[in-house]
Amino acid sequence: MPTSLSDEELYRYDRQIRIAEIGAAGQAALKQARVCICGAGGLGSPVAIYLAAAGVGSITIVDRDRVTLGNLNRQILHGEPDIGRAKVDSAKTALNRLNSEVVVNTRPVAITEENVRALVSSHDVIVDALDNLETRYILNRAALELGITFIHGAVNGFEGRIMTVIPGSSTCLRCLYRGPVKPPETIPVIGVAPAVIGALQATEAIKAIAGIGDLLTDRLLSYDGLSLKWREFKLHRNPACDHCRPPSGRISP
Repeated sequence: MPTSLSDEELYRYDRQIRIAEIGAAGQAALKQARVCICGAGGLGSPVAIYLAAAGVGSITIVDRDRVTLGNLNRQILHGEPDIGRAKVDSAKTALNRLNSEVVVNTRPVAITEENVRALVSSHDVIVDALDNLETRYILNRAALELGITFIHGAVNGFEGRIMTVIPGSSTCLRCLYRGPVKPPETIPVIGVAPAVIGALQATEAIKAIAGIGDLLTDRLLSYDGLSLKWREFKLHRNPACDHCRPPSGRISP
């Protein structure tokens, strides 16, 4: 892969290019990558900031909401002057200020069964920075059908969790959450919880793009900020999963 990096980019990203696993080739891969971040709130903020800082070439932000005062304890893409603005517009302003070379695409819409494929199909990675399970299921199914790496994150209070889905080879989100969808509710969140989980989601995205390290596939990493403890759970694909089960009903090895 040609590096296609300018002298300015080689200087800007020097510290991460020095990482043996990334190098100039990995940095070029980041420059060419397209990541879709679904949600510009608590999780989406650190994900977008760190992917833009890392030099991901194209970032799409999908969110239909506008900034409110009640967002600002955790949604660090936005500030008081942004109250009333569309979150995608506020996010674009912040990311362009951080790294003007990153192309930021905005989609101020709700994700539905009807539009999800058009929203995510041209991307290399989908990041789930949402706050409700029903829309997460829509993303999960689309990622599986389109063969796109899907990085799930969730927070509640001081806690959070993260997993990565590789279509066709790993446990999917529906395998993990097998029960019925509960009605949406207001989730209590301290701002540092999505900061931690969002940073990990960005880490997984960078690793997936550069093809390095071990991804959180078939594993769920759980974080408890109050006790400052981490737990890892081994996950197994559900043979009866209505999202990732092949038509034959058999799971490929």
